[in-house]
Amino acid sequence: MLVEMEVDDGVLFEDYFPSMMEGLGAEGFILELCHGFHLLMDVEKGLITLESLRRSTLQLGLQEMGDDELLWMLSEGDLDGDGALNQTEFCILMMRLSPGLMDKEPKMCTRVS
Repeated sequence: MLVEMEVDDGVLFEDYFPSMMEGLGAEGFILELCHGFHLLMDVEKGLITLESLRRSTLQLGLQEMGDDELLWMLSEGDLDGDGALNQTEFCILMMRLSPGLMDKEPKMCTRVS
């Protein structure tokens, strides 16, 4: 299931996460998010930093993104205030930014007694 929504200035955002969740299951989906984290992180620090995002934008052909946008991305997910994203913060951010996942009932978490 592909979820489309219009964001600022008529830009269409396509949310592939719900279909990934359906196809991979919750555990497989989280593993894919973790792989994404590892692609973006600074290997020495084990965190996504401003510098690692700059490198990633070049590799992904997104070099038009400025530092202000990259800093916004970091600040949006930085829960502990260290200026970088750890793997948990990254996964939480990705989940929050998916309107298709946020509209559904939480099925990924189970209570452990």
